[in-house]
Amino acid sequence: MTSHPALVVCEYCDSVWRRSALADDEIARCGCCGAVLYRASRLDLDQLLALTLAAAIVFAIANVSPVIRIAVSGLHNEANLLQSVAALSHGSGFIVGLVAAATLFVVPLLQIVLLGWVLLFARAHRRAPGFAFAMRWLQRIRPWSMTEVFLLGVLVAIVKLSAMLSVIAGPGTYATVVLTGLITLIAKRDIRTLWDKLPAGEAVEFAE
Repeated sequence: MTSHPALVVCEYCDSVWRRSALADDEIARCGCCGAVLYRASRLDLDQLLALTLAAAIVFAIANVSPVIRIAVSGLHNEANLLQSVAALSHGSGFIVGLVAAATLFVVPLLQIVLLGWVLLFARAHRRAPGFAFAMRWLQRIRPWSMTEVFLLGVLVAIVKLSAMLSVIAGPGTYATVVLTGLITLIAKRDIRTLWDKLPAGEAVEFAE
């Protein structure tokens, strides 16, 4: 298949536009339907890869470190994110626990792993094995990361429980704050230009 890097197709109305250079953080929109065609970014591949690796480290910390610590009458208890999701999964809360596991653990993990995989090969000006699969799934799962919702829930729980118990935000909470910022930052970067910047592989890479 022939690639045309100078042209861009709107994924919503199929209009074809000529690609033009953008200044930092500018957005190109479709003149027919107003959808976002592509974005300019201040981050180069090395910076985006560094942020992705940082997100991986913070993700690990957020999942193994206690989120909150509750103390009463000399006794205390604490739980990390995975323990909280497991607790939700018992009995009638199974569906809630399943959704929480998907949006708080599986989706962010996939975002970090797939993006890191693509960018590692992109630094060498190569398409990663499974490039098409990774790029499509990065686009599909982008709206499903809910770390900010979990963070809001933790903060609400801390405020409400602090009137009755001794509640302390654990390292997992602070790691989640950082992770939320990193996930938001890397998810908003438009990496679709990699389709044109990297050497094309086999034609099957482009097949739906």
